Amino acid sequence: MTPVYALLAFVIALLGTRYLCHPGARLRILDYPNERSLHTRPTPRTGGLAILAAIGGMTIPLALAGPTITVGIIAGGGLSIALLSFLDDRFSVSPGRRMLAHFAVAILLLAGGLGPPGLSLPGMHLSWPVAIGAPLAVLFVVWMINLYNFMDGMDGLAGGMAVIGFSSFALLGMMVGNAPFAALSLAAAAAAGGFLVFNFPPARIFMGDTGSSLLGFLAAALVVWGERDGIVPLWAALLIFSPFIVDASATLLQRAWRGETLWQAHKRHYYQRLVQLGWGHKKTVLYEYALMLACAGSALWATRQTPSVQWFILAFWAVCYPMLMVGVTRLERAGQSK
Repeated sequence: MTPVYALLAFVIALLGTRYLCHPGARLRILDYPNERSLHTRPTPRTGGLAILAAIGGMTIPLALAGPTITVGIIAGGGLSIALLSFLDDRFSVSPGRRMLAHFAVAILLLAGGLGPPGLSLPGMHLSWPVAIGAPLAVLFVVWMINLYNFMDGMDGLAGGMAVIGFSSFALLGMMVGNAPFAALSLAAAAAAGGFLVFNFPPARIFMGDTGSSLLGFLAAALVVWGERDGIVPLWAALLIFSPFIVDASATLLQRAWRGETLWQAHKRHYYQRLVQLGWGHKKTVLYEYALMLACAGSALWATRQTPSVQWFILAFWAVCYPMLMVGVTRLERAGQSK
């Protein structure tokens, strides 16, 4: 059934995105360039509705086929996040209200039994009391929802991360024989793929907060589900999505260190800085895809290796990321000196 889910999700997202690109689409909302934008002309930002329709259309039969309460909880949380985000795209919901809603959905997700009982590291598992694990898990879910939104600022970037990240989760789910986890992951990857056909540079449509917040929530939900049931160890899941996690987290910490207002729009993410250096959307996103594939591939390979090899892979990326960030800074300085 899993390939059927994937094909249907891809087709639904493809046709839905194509319709939403049309000027006559009833739910069309234009994204006008601002100080954070890398685009220069008004572009529809309702592509997330097509992603929602594709994932939702596959989640309902998946939940009924199980049935599995886990899929139902994730479906309810994802729908809530997507609807709130659509209202934000349409009417602009205040940051405070969005964050309260994100925390509420994260708490409900974990109250439904998805809270991981500990932390998986190569060769070991660290258990923790609920008083420590629950707040950390809630913060993680909320951060993933928002960081995916932060990273959705360039043609093809968020869609590509979804295709690679959720496809990796699907493979890991298949490897351990967890069909619901694999099917939901593959449906998300396929839905993002259908959208990406129209979002690859030069983009004809954006996913908006509806799509980015939904995908961020799904990534977080699958991470905690995978950790709870031993499907995907936490270290591997974080490595798979590390191109987004590292960029968003490092940029936030740098801006906090400089005393900047964190909720104000900016263009200091590393992918944005590369575009502004003259790389353009297509070259930058292709390099980002290479990084995503390298991270996902090394994580998939490492899950079948010894703990010592797994620690080596994590150490390798712990060294690589600072080098990559320093490389972007040096490119900027070289450009300024010309």
